[in-house]
Amino acid sequence: MNFTSPFSLALGAILALSLLGVPVGQAMIGGSVLYLYLKGMDMGTVAEQLLNGTYSSFLLLAIPLFILAATIMSSGSVLDRLMRFCNALVGHFPGGLAQVNVLQSVVFASMSGSALADAAGSGKLMQVMMTRDGKYTKGFAAALTAASSVIGPILPPSIPMVLYALVSGTSIGFLFIAGVLPGLLLGAVQMGLVHHLARKRNFPVEPRVPLRELPRITREAFPALMLPVVLLGCLYTGVTTPTEAAGLAAAYALLVSVVLYRSIGWGDLYDALMSSARISISIGMLIAGALVFNYVITVENIPASLSGILRTFDLSPLGFLLLVNLILLLLGCFLEGSTIILVILPVLLPTAVALGVDPVHFGVVAVLNIMIGLVTPPYGLLLFMMTRIAEISLMELVREMVPFLVVMVGALALVTLWPDMVLFLPRLAGYTG
Repeated sequence: MNFTSPFSLALGAILALSLLGVPVGQAMIGGSVLYLYLKGMDMGTVAEQLLNGTYSSFLLLAIPLFILAATIMSSGSVLDRLMRFCNALVGHFPGGLAQVNVLQSVVFASMSGSALADAAGSGKLMQVMMTRDGKYTKGFAAALTAASSVIGPILPPSIPMVLYALVSGTSIGFLFIAGVLPGLLLGAVQMGLVHHLARKRNFPVEPRVPLRELPRITREAFPALMLPVVLLGCLYTGVTTPTEAAGLAAAYALLVSVVLYRSIGWGDLYDALMSSARISISIGMLIAGALVFNYVITVENIPASLSGILRTFDLSPLGFLLLVNLILLLLGCFLEGSTIILVILPVLLPTAVALGVDPVHFGVVAVLNIMIGLVTPPYGLLLFMMTRIAEISLMELVREMVPFLVVMVGALALVTLWPDMVLFLPRLAGYTG
């Protein structure tokens, strides 16, 4: 590799800007401008690619709408009602609150679509509940909260799946439904591990909720639990497009929180809108930077070059997926997930398609890899978030995280080796891939 080539210098500029604290999206735009300047190309191409990419994709509107729905549903008493519902179902199992922690991540997946949002919201509450009165150590509670937060972006609605649909052209509806069984598998293996550790470490069990209380608790949580049903029902009956379904989800969240639960006021709604706007802008800038940098990658013909290199290894589809797993797990230790989806996956996808790997299966495997990377040392973003929330050292958290990483990688292996687990529900919904 020529380290003085325009592409190498552009990569160096992106890395240097990122290390100086410039957001990754802006760093990619800066590196792309430098590349075009060194190549003697029209630097106005940056604006052209940015505008064409962002304003021609109706699907991108789904992201801020999903974020708004999640923010509204996380406000007021909705969180408490859903937490009581989860506790009534599994609180009396071995591990009590630890089991509730995993189940609430499955339930809240229909509202956040983001692992970081899950950990910062309901996960932060679970951390406090689990460590109160010394029931669980801070390290174990933080490790479990980080691991369970990974489940959210696998289940619909999933912001990483929306980003993958953007770069791959794959149906977002089929991607959403394809993530259901792998997401539930991830929850199941984590709950199984909690059961094993509860027996081994003698974790406390929560008092069983009286049977007569279950109908009331379920009734209170039912409107919030219906959000994913409304979302997926609209998608698969063809009533709405994915973006329209996201808008409907936001409207439904507002209806439930304001009219049914009366849990938020005008001030809370304003805060939810501002919080959603800030998150959406940060994601939007990252997408804009990736669109511009992907143009540079295309000009350099990197996808075709990589495809040619990989063909020389004569990899089977399974061998290629295993190699991708290794690459993405390593990258996930250092890079933010959205960056990997927007920059790295478009480079790998042509080879996957050429080898006969189903793009929906590839997308779910890739997103699962990237989410596991969020809790993988040394630089998993969820690890650093949980060290701040739990006020513990990184080493203490990593020590407790190891068993969860083992079972999650096992789940990843099963999803990789058994494509039908991913494609079973999409095929029932009419997918022909």
